Amino acid sequence: MIVNSIIKNKPYLAWYVKDPGKLSEESILEHVLNYGNWDDVQLFIKVKGLNETAKLFNKSLKNRRTNYQPAIKSYFYRYFNNHV
Repeated sequence: MIVNSIIKNKPYLAWYVKDPGKLSEESILEHVLNYGNWDDVQLFIKVKGLNETAKLFNKSLKNRRTNYQPAIKSYFYRYFNNHV
């Protein structure tokens, strides 16, 4: 299972994206963390692995612009730093 299948199976996570199948892994992670539930987050981690998910998250934080909600950004920053 690849991470793109998460968005294909749950299109409401990227409801405003014209073609969710073309999203990058970083963007899919952003949508899952912002709009998904805990099961969606765990599914992403199961597919990608905890270390790789944390790397994607931390890489996206270095971008000039991210769309993480402040509470989501704060929570998962701590979550990944404590679990990796």
